[in-house]
Amino acid sequence: MRIILAPMEGLVDAPIRETLTKVGGIDRCVTEFIRVTHGMLPPRIFYKYAPELFNNALTQVGTPVAVQLLGSNPEMMGRHGAKAAELGAMQVDINFGCPAKTVNKHKGGCVLMREPELMYEIAAAVRKEVPAHIPVTAKMRLGYDDRSMGVACGQALEAAGASEIVIHARSKVDGYKPPAYWEEIAKVREAVNSHVIANGEIWNVADYWRCREVSGCDDVMIGRGLIARPDLAAQIKASQRGEAFAPMTWPEAVALVREYAAALQTRLEDKYVTGRIKQWLNYLRQGFAEADALWPQARKLRDVEPMLACLEQPVSASRNVKAA
Repeated sequence: MRIILAPMEGLVDAPIRETLTKVGGIDRCVTEFIRVTHGMLPPRIFYKYAPELFNNALTQVGTPVAVQLLGSNPEMMGRHGAKAAELGAMQVDINFGCPAKTVNKHKGGCVLMREPELMYEIAAAVRKEVPAHIPVTAKMRLGYDDRSMGVACGQALEAAGASEIVIHARSKVDGYKPPAYWEEIAKVREAVNSHVIANGEIWNVADYWRCREVSGCDDVMIGRGLIARPDLAAQIKASQRGEAFAPMTWPEAVALVREYAAALQTRLEDKYVTGRIKQWLNYLRQGFAEADALWPQARKLRDVEPMLACLEQPVSASRNVKAA
């Protein structure tokens, strides 16, 4: 009954992985995608996206981190899978789920679900080049134009040797609009022998249990829900054990944001740090009424310290949020 932190381009970077895994409950993370085109990327690019490779592909608290690749050239994807393993990756994941227009325009991510045969070739090439003891896994949606391609694409990935398949329970056209079609995940799970992991629209403990019941999956991947509620995985684990759990308070969440900001400041210019904090704060509005109350003021700030000081202001927590 594992909980995996989803890769989210531009947000779930190494500092936020470190911050969230310290809270507890997360069993695995996946890096932002490394874009593979026609040339061989140098090791520094792998280390940029996955600095955990310097620590046996683990966060500081020991949570495993998979290296994710995105591309459409089977040969180059295979070569980059081999390089990731050579640099210390203990799992190589392939992105077939990204819905971004710029990614799909260049034949990457979810648009590949229009071509299960090509998905097979890519995954098979990576599986061939990566040492047998290192799992090759994949993440996909239910389809691109509609939700009709889940089974065909899942079977293609299974045939190629993908040991796990994460399925975001929407098509590309669905975007991130509710609902998530967990029942469609169940159809893929029943059609393949590869281990299937459910993803999509898990915002609280009740959502987690409903997703598992409808999809039939033991493991789930959570993205936005964990960014909105950093202790969601810990809450779920407590519910699995039948234990009570005191939800994270807003001051505790602010402390995490401060920790994240400090880590970012060792990597980025302050103007980019502020942007990342705003991204996180925007998601925290879903989990904390205080964040929503502070948002109109915080979104206008451009410097790190005023932003962090803003978050320390006393505010009323009266608005309903997606309860955990």
